[in-house]
Amino acid sequence: MRQWEIYLFPFREEKPHPAIIISNDERCVNRDLEYVNALICTSARLSREAKKNEVILNAADGLDWKTAVRCDVIYLLPKTEFEERRGKVSLQRRVAIARKIAETLRLPMA
Repeated sequence: MRQWEIYLFPFREEKPHPAIIISNDERCVNRDLEYVNALICTSARLSREAKKNEVILNAADGLDWKTAVRCDVIYLLPKTEFEERRGKVSLQRRVAIARKIAETLRLPMA
């Protein structure tokens, strides 16, 4: 498990969905740390634009269909519950996601 990888996660309220790991690699590989930070992804209709709190992913990120990443909620999830790896976020969208997190959480931008 590494930062920016996409795994299926069995969200209890939302059912299983892809999740993007946003914790740094040091946290991801440290066996003494049980949890990582992640963002939930949901399928998006082909014609739909991204909402203000989303970034859209697609096949370039290893996904089978257009997928919206919700950037306004960061989940703390147990590493042991992640299921199969689904892909890895492209470099271009990593920047977009980081900016969208800062924007939606109203974090200062340097």
